[in-house]
Amino acid sequence: MSKEYKKISIHQKLEYLINDLVDNELPLREALKEFETLYIETARKKYNGNKTRMAKALGIHRNTLHNLCKALNLE
Repeated sequence: MSKEYKKISIHQKLEYLINDLVDNELPLREALKEFETLYIETARKKYNGNKTRMAKALGIHRNTLHNLCKALNLE
């Protein structure tokens, strides 16, 4: 990652991403599903699949994480 990218805020990074999604006319539901999938998969890698630790890091209950993974077909 470049130094310039690391210097910009998370808000600015998300703005760039969102602008790209809107330009490509990606429906909101698909964008949210993609974001949730990548977010959970990243947490899964970081915490080696430990759902209790993943849920804590994501700020949700473990059962909520389980249901979300099921809804997104991540299990």
